[in-house]
Amino acid sequence: MNTEILQQVIADQKLMISRKNRGIPRIINSAVHLNSNMITVISGVRRSGKSTLMLQLADQYESFHFITFDDERLINFTVNDFNAMLIEMKRSGESRTIVMDEIQEVPGWERFARRIHDEGYKVIITGSNAKLLSSELATHLTGRYLKIELYPFSFAEFLSFKKIDPLEKTSDTIAKVLSAFDEYLLFGGFPEYLKTKELEILKRIYDDIVYRDLIVRFGIRNVNGFKNLSQYIFTNFTSETGYLPLAKLLGFNSSTSIKDYLNILSEGYLIFELTKFDFSLKRQYTSNRKLYVIDNGLRNTVSFRTSADMGRLLENTVFLELKRRGHEVWFYKSPTGQEVDFLVNPNHPTLIQVCYDLQNPKTRQREISSLSAGMKELNMNQGIILTKNDDEVINDNNLSISVIPVWKWLLSSDEY
Repeated sequence: MNTEILQQVIADQKLMISRKNRGIPRIINSAVHLNSNMITVISGVRRSGKSTLMLQLADQYESFHFITFDDERLINFTVNDFNAMLIEMKRSGESRTIVMDEIQEVPGWERFARRIHDEGYKVIITGSNAKLLSSELATHLTGRYLKIELYPFSFAEFLSFKKIDPLEKTSDTIAKVLSAFDEYLLFGGFPEYLKTKELEILKRIYDDIVYRDLIVRFGIRNVNGFKNLSQYIFTNFTSETGYLPLAKLLGFNSSTSIKDYLNILSEGYLIFELTKFDFSLKRQYTSNRKLYVIDNGLRNTVSFRTSADMGRLLENTVFLELKRRGHEVWFYKSPTGQEVDFLVNPNHPTLIQVCYDLQNPKTRQREISSLSAGMKELNMNQGIILTKNDDEVINDNNLSISVIPVWKWLLSSDEY
C-alpha cells in the first residue's frame, strides 16, 4: 500500500478520535481487560457502541495507536501491509497499546494480532460480529483473547444517557425513572436511535444486519425464506416453538434449513435461542426453543405491535439483562406442563417468572402455581416474579416469592 496514504490515514484518524465524544461509560468489568495482557475482542450487534467502548478502554492507557479499517482509503489494505502500518504507528509516537476497529475488513488479520500480542503489545479489536465469529477466534487466537459481548444500552445506561440518577429517592426522580422505563420498554437502547428519536434508524440497523451482515456474508440463496423467518420471530418473540413446526408454517422443505438459519440469525446477535432445562443434555438439545430478540425498539419498528405484546416486551427485557450479566439461562417446564420463564445458573438455581401484572386473580394464581411447582421440584424455597409495577412478598406453603417491579430489578445488584 502507498506509504504516503497510510501516513495520511493514521494522522487523520488520530485527529478524528481525539475529537470523538466518548459517550456514557458502559457498565462492563473493564478491570479484567485492563489488568490482562490478552487481546480484548469486542463483539456485538451492529450499532451497539462497540467503537465507543473500544475508545473508553483505550483511554485508560497512557497512550495508544489507533486505526479503523472502515475507511475507503484502506480498501486495498491487505495482511502484507500490517508491518508497514506498525512502522508508521511507531514513527508517530511510542505506545505498547494498539487499537484496531472493524478489523474483519482485512482477511488474515488474526496472524498479525497474534504476532504483536506475542511481542508484548496490548491489543484491542472490534469487528462486525458476523465476521468475527467465535469459531474463527478459537482457530487463530486460542488462549490469547478475552471477549466482551456488547448489547444496546441497559436500563441503567439508558438512565445515565438521560442524566437521571436513580439513587436520588425524591418523588420527582422516581417519576422520571418510571417514565424513562416506559420509554425504554417500547423503544429499547440503541444509542444512535436515542440521540435522534428517528425510527428510520432502527429500520436501517435491522436491514443492514439482515442483508449486509447475514445474507451477503453467508451467501444465503433463499433470501425471501430467510427474511420471512426473521420477520416471524420478531413478531412472535418469547414464544416456544420447534424447528419442524417453523418449517411447516413457513413453507421450508426441511427443519435443517430452519436450524441453520436460526444459527445465522444468532451469529448476528439478532435473535437468541433459549432451551428447556433438563438434566439430560440429549433432551435439552432436542426440545423446543423459546426465541428472543436483541432489542425491543428494533422489534417494535419492524413488526406490528398490539397491547398483548406488553408482557412479551417485559419478558424480553428481563432476558436481555440476564444475558448482559453473563448468566447461563434456560426456561423450565415441570412434568405437569407448568412453565417458568427463566432458570438461572443451575448449580445454584434461581427461578424467575415474568408477567405484566398480578391484578387478575386467574393470572395471579397461574403464575404463582407455576413458579411454586418448579421451586418444589428443584427443592428451592425462594423464587422471583418480575412485573411492571407490583411489589410484594408472597408466602405460599413455606415458599417465599419476591414480587419485584422489573425497573427496580434492572437497577439492583446481581445478588438475588
